[in-house]
Amino acid sequence: MLDLRKLARQIQGLSQHLTLEAAASRQRLELAQENLKQAFKCQQELIERQEKWRDRILFANATPIEPLQTYIDIPVPPKVHTVISTDGSQIAPNHHEIAYCYLLNIGRVVLHYGQNRHPLLDSLPEVFYRPEDLYVSHPWGIRTEEWMGYRRTAWEITVLAELACSAKTEAPALAMVDGSLIYWFLDKLPMDARDHILPPILEAWQQMRKAQIPIMGYLSASRNIEAMNFLRFLACPHPVPDCISYCPNQLEYMPCKIFESLRDTSLWATQLQPGQRSPLWRSNAQILELYSDQIIYFCYVHVGTEIARIEVPAWVAENSAMFNEALGLMLAQVQKGYGYPVAIAEAHNQAVVRGGDRSHFFALLEREMIKAGIKNVGTSYKEARKRGSIP
Repeated sequence: MLDLRKLARQIQGLSQHLTLEAAASRQRLELAQENLKQAFKCQQELIERQEKWRDRILFANATPIEPLQTYIDIPVPPKVHTVISTDGSQIAPNHHEIAYCYLLNIGRVVLHYGQNRHPLLDSLPEVFYRPEDLYVSHPWGIRTEEWMGYRRTAWEITVLAELACSAKTEAPALAMVDGSLIYWFLDKLPMDARDHILPPILEAWQQMRKAQIPIMGYLSASRNIEAMNFLRFLACPHPVPDCISYCPNQLEYMPCKIFESLRDTSLWATQLQPGQRSPLWRSNAQILELYSDQIIYFCYVHVGTEIARIEVPAWVAENSAMFNEALGLMLAQVQKGYGYPVAIAEAHNQAVVRGGDRSHFFALLEREMIKAGIKNVGTSYKEARKRGSIP
């Protein structure tokens, strides 16, 4: 039980800290705005420095593909279109439950607008219980709980591609996912483990590419700083941005980190009007070297309620007509969802496994185990005790 009286004294200190941090953040933002104006004048020079010294730079950064002062109004989408989305949820394996297994549940949504067609709103569950499912990741030092999350990510995209291709008509379509298309977790995985996760994702993207259905990652409240870090080339006090030679210890203070902890969204919130997008950027994340020709591009969009980060593969970004139409469909989704894309929200609602669903799952599992003649079916004493309290 939470002791609110003891907590109240700590909350007072937290409030004071947040007040000071807000003041410091405003100063950093003003400095970032000044540097952005300077970068307008020497953008190409900064890009050349970035490209020349990219192997010596120790911080994540992105390359602007358009002039930094680009603010483009997003076009109105066609009335007749289709939006597809998937999201996932799971029941994690637990040695204290009646059986050691896990469940993945993928929410599926296909919304047709102006076509007099019924929407699809359902979920696709699957139980994993075989040893090759539960323990395949152990030789790589990856816990089953982590591996379950990685498999879910790949399955979400695979199901999305299947839905998108089967729902394709003459009407424009957009496939949307919640979160980034840059799978940062792959960077820490062994190569053999990556080969189980990334190829199915890239194959699914390729299927949508052939069907000419753009895929888009929508990031709400993004914490990314790739665009802000581009301004660090302007703030670097050294002759060249050679981090390895001049600043090998990234934990120490560095003059170019004057915008530290300032997010991309904070800067673009001061530049964009509702319904506008920022310049297009190309991510230089190292993990994208594994993506072949499907490099990720992104921009920031003022959707009215927030600044959202929008990510697309290269084949979408390089097709200006497809990209602009996709942005229009995205913005319409946000407006229909009162601040958040309705298709993504509905996919989440279809996927989420609630407490009652969990209980029904284990009750069904228990019944089948008893029917199969398995004895002593039940949770561990520890789990049973945790679910109760002192009488």
